[in-house]
Amino acid sequence: MSTTRITFIAVATSFTAVSSLQSLIIPVLSTIGADIGADPVGQTWMLTAWLISAAVATPLLGRAGDLVGRRRMYLLALGAVAIGSLLSAFAPNLTVMLIARVLQGLGGAVFPLGFGLVRDAFPAARLAGAIGALSAIMAVGGGLGTVIAGPVSSVIGWRGLFALPLALAATGLAFGTFGLARPAARATGRINVLAAVLLSSWLVALLLPLSSGNQWGWASPMVIGLFAAAAVLATAWVVVEVRSRAPLVDMRMMRLPAVWTTNVTALLTGAAMFGVWAYLPRLAETPVGSGYGLGVDASTAGLIMLPMLVAMASVGFVAGPLSRVLPFAAQLTVGAFVSGVSSLSIALFHGEVWQLAAAAAALGLGTGLVVSSTPNLIVRSVPADQVGIATGMNANIRTIGGAIGTTVFAAAIGASLGAAGLPAESGYVAAFVLGAVLAVVGGLVPFFGRRRGPAVVPTARVIPVAESPLEEVAEAA
Repeated sequence: MSTTRITFIAVATSFTAVSSLQSLIIPVLSTIGADIGADPVGQTWMLTAWLISAAVATPLLGRAGDLVGRRRMYLLALGAVAIGSLLSAFAPNLTVMLIARVLQGLGGAVFPLGFGLVRDAFPAARLAGAIGALSAIMAVGGGLGTVIAGPVSSVIGWRGLFALPLALAATGLAFGTFGLARPAARATGRINVLAAVLLSSWLVALLLPLSSGNQWGWASPMVIGLFAAAAVLATAWVVVEVRSRAPLVDMRMMRLPAVWTTNVTALLTGAAMFGVWAYLPRLAETPVGSGYGLGVDASTAGLIMLPMLVAMASVGFVAGPLSRVLPFAAQLTVGAFVSGVSSLSIALFHGEVWQLAAAAAALGLGTGLVVSSTPNLIVRSVPADQVGIATGMNANIRTIGGAIGTTVFAAAIGASLGAAGLPAESGYVAAFVLGAVLAVVGGLVPFFGRRRGPAVVPTARVIPVAESPLEEVAEAA
């Protein structure tokens, strides 16, 4: 089996393992809490621990991979996922579960490291197709947890849910240990410790209130203080990076039009995407007595999301060939617009299961285009020794967008609670309209970064039109 095939299989399985952990426990969170003695605050921390760990590990380990070897850091991050999944399955209490979730979060670094490994292993003509497919797999993994959690936990219990990421991580480790090449090209320099501390600090200070603001109160001194600290620390981080001879994140790279516009689009579309993922199933599960809900169970709600996964996977595998007629920048904009239309359709038409399933399919189409084009635009715009940190920051920005999106959706829906404790229909309508606005604005952002005349890309190699990796996978079968 060729190195490219091994690399694709290893990275694909690891992407699925890590991305599934983001949403895997959300549908069964209260069940897990009741079993291990976690109150609602503790249950929130199960999500927050993963989020913060992934946010910190993604850029730092991504940059470490650029410096000391991507294969080494990839195996380290994926090993943490395997250990964390095993601990989660047998966690007797909240403390052990939180430790397990932190270990799982370290796997967030698999994304930038995986994209770097693929860039190292694949010929230029097939690189974009591979990145597009892997991006779609990453997005499918994120939605997979929502789809399978209800049906699987009802059959084998919530602890059995962690068998999937454990098996996938073990597969990725096996292929990675024995099949991944050891790339010779590495960046020179060192990790800027002060920049790393400041980056980690402002990410934690920002994500903590975003994920826990509903419980703490948005006007509480804790939330306001953390937001203020995040602003100060982020400013200090930028200053340190600009003045450093060995920056952790090269700010000149981050100012490239193809990079900053793609990052802003990732922030806005990530907010819309995660908001819809979190609240479309809840809308479907709302009791019929509310006057607008469908009253379906968790398993049916998961099946409503299934067309989204199919659409995302399909689009990802054709993103490379599609770039012959629709460049990646155009795919990004079209995908954002389609996602916006999907969110708007949920706001207006949600009285039947088929309407929600059709909207989910459209969301999968739009999301597939966005997540497949985003890393391609980043990878082809930065030098090889900056791929890990550039894609890591992009993944982080989408994660921050996701936290913002779920917070905005929760605030809009929670503001309309009625006497029975159920949100009013107007709350859901407002939330999904906001999601549509975020996605459409995200699709418009790339137009602001266009330059007149030829763009200058610093030492980045030109990526020709790519073929889909399906051809090679089929040959390997």
